[in-house]
Amino acid sequence: MPPASAKTSPTTSRPRRGEGQWALGYREPLNKNEENKKNDDGLNVRQRIIDIYSRAGFDSIDPADLRGRFRWYGLYTQRAPGIDGGKTAVLEPEELDDRYFMLRVRIDGGRLTVAQLRAIAEVSTAYGRDTADITDRQNVQLHWVRIEDVPAIWEKLEAVGLSTTEACGDTPRVILGCPLAGIAEEEVIDASEQIQQIYDEHIGSPLFSNLPRKFKTSIAGCSVHCVNHEINDVAFVGVIGPDGTPGYDLFVGGGLSTNPMFAQRLGVFVRPDQVSEVWAGVCSVFRDYGYRRLRHRARIKFLVKDWGTAKFREVLEKEYLGYALPDGPAPELDPGLRRDHVGVHRQRDGRYYVGFAPKVGRVSGTTLARIADIAEAHGSDRVHTTADQKLVILDIDEERVDSAVSALEAEGLQVNPGTFRRQTMACTGIEFCKLAIVETKARGATLIEELERRLPDFPEPITINLNGCPNSCARIQVADIGLKGQLVTNAAGEQVEGYQVHLGGGMGLNAAFGRKVRGLKTTAEELPDYVERVLRRYLEQKEDGEAFAQWVTRAGEGDLK
Repeated sequence: MPPASAKTSPTTSRPRRGEGQWALGYREPLNKNEENKKNDDGLNVRQRIIDIYSRAGFDSIDPADLRGRFRWYGLYTQRAPGIDGGKTAVLEPEELDDRYFMLRVRIDGGRLTVAQLRAIAEVSTAYGRDTADITDRQNVQLHWVRIEDVPAIWEKLEAVGLSTTEACGDTPRVILGCPLAGIAEEEVIDASEQIQQIYDEHIGSPLFSNLPRKFKTSIAGCSVHCVNHEINDVAFVGVIGPDGTPGYDLFVGGGLSTNPMFAQRLGVFVRPDQVSEVWAGVCSVFRDYGYRRLRHRARIKFLVKDWGTAKFREVLEKEYLGYALPDGPAPELDPGLRRDHVGVHRQRDGRYYVGFAPKVGRVSGTTLARIADIAEAHGSDRVHTTADQKLVILDIDEERVDSAVSALEAEGLQVNPGTFRRQTMACTGIEFCKLAIVETKARGATLIEELERRLPDFPEPITINLNGCPNSCARIQVADIGLKGQLVTNAAGEQVEGYQVHLGGGMGLNAAFGRKVRGLKTTAEELPDYVERVLRRYLEQKEDGEAFAQWVTRAGEGDLK
């Protein structure tokens, strides 16, 4: 562990506050969030929920727990109904709070058995008004949850091996993994064991329950890189090592929000048996050296940017691992592959998986129960989530594939969707989120319907991501068309819901953040017209084989408006 002594200024010899880094001796909390965490570990709130709050009701909840420590168990108060987006940044937290909660169920690696999926469905229908959203981090989010029902919900989830522990908060969030781990024909390495080991050894540990902010992990050997390693705080990416055996390349410092950065390679090779220890080392570097003074600078990406990868690697190896990691190769990227695993595809064992697309991740408990029934009826016990708000049923025998596809599509779950259904994502939006300024889910669904009607044979794989605020939960900066919710002025001079437009973002070989054109905004009402207009111009002007993002880089500003 690094020394805890505070550094002093050479001119004043008094301790400096710096960035609030523990390893440099700055242990005193420098903001309310840090003070709350110092006062009591977020993990301790579980027993208060069981013993006190669930019995005495919403009004008994300590505000420091309600708007802080509850997150350590996946609970956020949802937005009170009827508050428009113009008041999001004006009202106090208690004025935005509803008396109901969003509950996030963490699904590490996206792996669910039929029994687990049914348990989530039953919680949704019994306690969450039949709500459910598949997130772009492989979780399921429920709404309308009452504090009185939380212990019963936990009991039901935990009986099948599920948890909400550290699904939110300044903690190690859900570990992303390829939903096809162990079955994909082109897989570099099956990361299932490493994901489980990190979960077993570190999730819920007091060693990592007070980080400067959230910490997002991905571990996968997927050949199409479906967990988007480029935008995670720490990512282990499957590669073939120098000696010909599979292992991982290590990335650190990715993240979006208001200051997007792509993760950086440390240039090391990590053996599978080292992953848990190396993960703990990276997480410890963040815990001890991360910037705690200002919340907007408290992500690991800012530390990596300031230090550079050489220093980060040196500190990781010398202060935390105690040994040097060997140099290793970079992963192979393909710019043309979709990452969502939608459709019918062969597994390495000769059976098939079926990936399908709910609209913008919005489902329901009833729908999830029906999916569980379909999977079980077709001989499968595995329904996995993707990092693109999709679902995949694994292990279907070839002769039963057509029946499974028909059953899913009868529920409105398309296995062979068009571009717009397949590649439009949306965050929670103003319906439930206290940070949101505009609607997203319903508007995303409407946009899909309009574009399918207006451009029914659109041939290109365009991604359209809608976000209700600047925080980029729906990854607007790395979408072909990224839509950041804000209030805009319409033709009549009125303030209405709308979006700032980002164009030409993406990951992979051509990784780039979307282009912002000065003044390029659209009202929500005009959104379908705008997207149709820019896509038609792309089709008219594109060269052979030219992707949308490539066209955006050379298109004139007039063509993008």
